[in-house]
Amino acid sequence: MKIAGRARRGQFQTAHGLVQTPVFMNVGTAGAIKGAVDAFDLRELGCQVELSNTYHLHVRPGDAIVRQMGGLHRFMRWDGPMLTDSGGFQVFSLASLRKIKEEGVTFHSHVDGRMIFMGPEESMRIQSNLGSDIAMAFDECIENPSPYDYVYDSIERTTRWLARCKAELARLNALPGTVNPQQLLFGINQGGTYDDLRVKHMQQIAALDLPGYAIGGLAVGESTETMYHILDVVLPHAPEDKPRYLMGVGTPSNIIEGVARGIDFFDCVMPTRNARHGHLYTWDGVLNINNAKYQTDERPIEEGCGCPTCRRFSRAYVRHLMKSGEMLSQRLTVMHNLWFYNHLMERIREALENDTFDAFRERYSERLSKRI
Repeated sequence: MKIAGRARRGQFQTAHGLVQTPVFMNVGTAGAIKGAVDAFDLRELGCQVELSNTYHLHVRPGDAIVRQMGGLHRFMRWDGPMLTDSGGFQVFSLASLRKIKEEGVTFHSHVDGRMIFMGPEESMRIQSNLGSDIAMAFDECIENPSPYDYVYDSIERTTRWLARCKAELARLNALPGTVNPQQLLFGINQGGTYDDLRVKHMQQIAALDLPGYAIGGLAVGESTETMYHILDVVLPHAPEDKPRYLMGVGTPSNIIEGVARGIDFFDCVMPTRNARHGHLYTWDGVLNINNAKYQTDERPIEEGCGCPTCRRFSRAYVRHLMKSGEMLSQRLTVMHNLWFYNHLMERIREALENDTFDAFRERYSERLSKRI
């Protein structure tokens, strides 16, 4: 690992390959990238790690079916590293009726309303069936702000849940016929916006000596300044020799600032979601392809961009597809944005290797957020 200030340039070994960090994970929630982008496209777009969601795949088609099909790698034909979220965030964000107990959470499926129970052991079993390289621990995602006493009790329970996740995954990995017996567990730091609880919880989960650690419960409504403050407070207490993953973040600027503070892994639906609405990332800022000025613009989305869209099509054509409601518009815009994010990370890694990250940060952190 190379350290530049608090920024880190490293690598992380998984059963399906070596991950170069810092890295942005491309979100394929239900085993596919929204926008008609498949696993083979991901390779062309420079993706290192694909991320899918435990809850969604458990509900549909069912993790037992995915296991029967040889695991998620084989099912979706992705042969690289993969991370699965625990399902905890979806339980707390999608389920309107839920009951939290020490054993786990009972809630209604958002698809068909059936009652589902999920706790640490259930989440590990589902993720074991999926066969991802990195399984995320089952935790409670706390709303910001929440009362101090509630957050205190919640992190205590999340720590107990993490110990149960660790024991269950070790058991599953030792069973014959396990899809991926080298599956790794990442713990998740919670604590809301309370500095002392964030630090206390990180110290508790660091003691469990896991392969990696995530910062959860941020980018859910608090200010950007608050998020950066929490990172500044908690990361000094995270193990230095383990990857740190900032969950659900974010904009190119958030990523650059996260790297500067010591984050190694990122994921976010933002590049794909924004692409489907015509908001496209470039090295000069965010371009809205719906604007009338692009109606007869023969240039690519970004000149010099190597993505499949920019190599082949004009702004005028992409805008026409968006305005016509053509499905192809989503595919072309999503491919551009994912290429941009993956190559942003490549340039960050190069800057860290060349000791030019501070200059890179100064040049691009604000610039990439401005509207063109």
